[in-house]
Amino acid sequence: MTSTVPASLTRTAEGSALQAVLLDMDGTLVDTEGFWWDVEVEVFADLGHRLEPSWREVVVGGPMTRSAGYLIEATGARIAIEELTVLLNDRFEKRIGRGVPLMPGAARLLAELAAHEVPTALVSASHRRIIDRVLDSVGRHHFALTVAGDEVVRTKPHPEPYLAAAAGFGADPWRCAVVEDTATGVAAAEAAGCRVVAVPSVAPIAPAPGRAVVPSLEQVDLAFLRGLIASE
Repeated sequence: MTSTVPASLTRTAEGSALQAVLLDMDGTLVDTEGFWWDVEVEVFADLGHRLEPSWREVVVGGPMTRSAGYLIEATGARIAIEELTVLLNDRFEKRIGRGVPLMPGAARLLAELAAHEVPTALVSASHRRIIDRVLDSVGRHHFALTVAGDEVVRTKPHPEPYLAAAAGFGADPWRCAVVEDTATGVAAAEAAGCRVVAVPSVAPIAPAPGRAVVPSLEQVDLAFLRGLIASE
């Protein structure tokens, strides 16, 4: 986890119902879930295997070890998870080397959170090397804190990444609004006690108590996030 939390940000949260906003990366802020699937298809093709399109919903949003393990088992590929993880990260890092596209509404939301000095974190199951490359494109200044999947003992769907982010801000998890695009990420955030906005990318996500589901980040602004916390 990396953190640059100035005192002014933590003071801003005091006395406010919303204490922090915690954002997922792939498929939520940046349009890269398709990139990951393309990379997985390419790597397994090199290994002599074809991935079934239906497997995409299974592997989206989870830790790489889970996705890699599932695809190895499904295809029967003779490769170790550790070796496959390196191949996938190398291919993906090369794929995003020229920059990554933001999801609709992401730039506006990040700018609004910064303008109001809302403590904002990036919380991803992707490894640090991938997060850092994405931050080079999106802008590190948007995030006072980032949590990578290879920096926690248990990554999504375990609540540890979101609990670590909330603790990094000195915030109560139930006063943190999380924006996620997958069921795996939603499960992690809700297990941490956070309020969740789901913006489904690949597979549908059903509404639930304490959870809002919207079609795009264009429907999410600071007032919306504050309202989510205030509605408890």
